[in-house]
Amino acid sequence: MANQKIIEKKQGIVEEIKAKTNGATTFVIFENHGLTVAETNELRRKLRENDSEFKIYKNTLLTRALHDLNIDLGMEMEGPKAIAFGSDAIAPIKVISEFAKTHEALEIKIGMVDGEIADIGMLNKLATIPSREGLLTMLAGGLMGVVKDLSISLDLYSQKLEK
Repeated sequence: MANQKIIEKKQGIVEEIKAKTNGATTFVIFENHGLTVAETNELRRKLRENDSEFKIYKNTLLTRALHDLNIDLGMEMEGPKAIAFGSDAIAPIKVISEFAKTHEALEIKIGMVDGEIADIGMLNKLATIPSREGLLTMLAGGLMGVVKDLSISLDLYSQKLEK
């Protein structure tokens, strides 16, 4: 029979995973074995800069927590995995995707975005979306064009009235 302290510790970890998963807009599961300690620390730093978090849990505990939350990721949970949580829907996906381009040891497997399971294809599409700041800049640029056209039209109309 397992020691009661060990069972309580594992249950605490499962509860932690459930809390982080419920509190996150996005989570991404990926393989990170083969990364050096320095590379892992660099990935952690980049994720922290984007209000995201990277944790490594035992698969049995991660699977149990996801099962308790009625999340079935199937065969993607076999082998050692790491998980990144983020409050922004796109930030952790973009960071991990960019990091994977320069580090072949990192392989994105599956994730969940806004309550929907996202396979590798969907995660790759989401990684190409510009950042929030980039989207706001594009919106502002589009609005500036409309305001510019309006001001030119009003100026031409006022000149026509003066004649």
